[in-house]
Amino acid sequence: MAFSESEIASMLQDLDKIIASNTLGDRKLNDQEVARIENLKGLLDLKINPYPAQEFPVSHYAEDIKQNFDDENPDTFNKVSLSGRIMAKRGKGAVLFAEIQDSSGRIQLFIKRDALCPDEDKTFYNTAVKKLLDLGDFVGVKGSIFRTKMGEISVRVEEFTFLSKSLRPLPIVKKDADGNVFDGFTNPELRYRQRYVDLTVNPDVKKTFLMRSKLTTTMRKFFDDKGWLEVETPILQPIHGGAAARPFETHHNSLDMPLYMRIANELYLKRLIVGGFEGVYEIGKMFRNEGMDATHNPEFTSMEIYVAYKDYIWMMKMVEDLLEEITKTLHDGNTVIQIGEHNVNFKGPYKKLSMYDSIKEYTGIDVSKMDEAGLREVCKELHIAVDNSMGKGKLIDEIFSEKVEGHLIQPTYITDYPIEMTPLAKKHRTEEGLVERFELFIMGKEIANAYSELNDPVDQRGRFVHQMELANRGDDDAMVIDEDFLRALEYGMPPTSGLGIGIDRLVMMMTNNSSIQEVLFFPQMKAESTHAIVD
Repeated sequence: MAFSESEIASMLQDLDKIIASNTLGDRKLNDQEVARIENLKGLLDLKINPYPAQEFPVSHYAEDIKQNFDDENPDTFNKVSLSGRIMAKRGKGAVLFAEIQDSSGRIQLFIKRDALCPDEDKTFYNTAVKKLLDLGDFVGVKGSIFRTKMGEISVRVEEFTFLSKSLRPLPIVKKDADGNVFDGFTNPELRYRQRYVDLTVNPDVKKTFLMRSKLTTTMRKFFDDKGWLEVETPILQPIHGGAAARPFETHHNSLDMPLYMRIANELYLKRLIVGGFEGVYEIGKMFRNEGMDATHNPEFTSMEIYVAYKDYIWMMKMVEDLLEEITKTLHDGNTVIQIGEHNVNFKGPYKKLSMYDSIKEYTGIDVSKMDEAGLREVCKELHIAVDNSMGKGKLIDEIFSEKVEGHLIQPTYITDYPIEMTPLAKKHRTEEGLVERFELFIMGKEIANAYSELNDPVDQRGRFVHQMELANRGDDDAMVIDEDFLRALEYGMPPTSGLGIGIDRLVMMMTNNSSIQEVLFFPQMKAESTHAIVD
């Protein structure tokens, strides 16, 4: 689509100012960036719109062409239309070779002057394509597919359209004949801050996020096929509940009241079970105002599901079936995958250990009959740091975290937790002082947490009161009393089993990544300094 002389004049005037000041915004331009702006001016001088508004129709993708091109029937791809970034450019004279990268991969372009400019005027090829085309520019091409004498499947370009000019040079990542990478864009902080560059120059990164999407799609299908309903619950909540964690707090101006970004959606999902749904689940963001490390980000994705008339024993089998299905879908039918140095088997049944038995197995100490004072002595003996705000449940959790978790490499259920550790779970049917809960650990990390849900409103109120007592002792993670949730339970909730799975950690396992930042498009990071932005 043509654009007016006045538009061209205005754009040229803006570019002249940028070049004269040698700055763009607050950033000083380097020589390469100045050269690209000069090339942008050159396109405008040729009355070529470097940022056209019209649609560019795409008929094929690079990988589809390379996988399906048949030398015996080359006319299969006689007319193709592709778009993407220019990632390489070489050649001279009347022939130019380039590589275009679309969402599927790369393919070579064969650009011949006389084919692109059949008339006498060769300016478009000689100037626009040869001189003003930069690596990173988005273009659209139309033509036919053939195999070069060197054996490279290529697009014989007959039409060429500039779609978007790149004003910053991309990192040039090189590979030798053996596939070894040189000058890679590998700095983690730059990769996480500039994920758009990371995705462009590091193809394997995109594979991680494609697998992440496939994982959640498989999970949804598994639940939907069983008739369970995907729902949405509030992210902004008047009471932070459903987990032991510190919330982010904000203020609603119109209602003049504090609100909290949810730390869990458990209590709302249980309300829906009270309301008559037999199975509900939600995949969404949770927010916890806590520390950050290789497995923790302040916002993270969780899946929670609640199914009526089930218990935690039933849920163990369901989790095994779910994870087996996910693993097979993501790994070509395999249930054993490599994670770090280990081959991990996701096919059930998984090993089971009670919380007390796991501590005894890995420390030699039986803490099952100990009171708070005895547990503090054990922590002292094991050199585990504790503080006065910690009650019995947190002390046991600290011992377990420090001395047991790291040993749980293969999928392992830790079951039957002390009642003090789990305010929302039903009392154990046979073991006094315990609740019906399990957590699934893989590679030393918690992946899933499940209960036979507490549906006795009187017992639940008493557990909340105990949590408030811990809060008064200084426990910032203690739960608060949610009167509306208690009211819902008083109307009656059927026996229910609930499960939460950390999606980010599960994706880490399935893609063999050791850092949560690798599986989040935009992980939370410290504020970027002005100097860093300029540079």
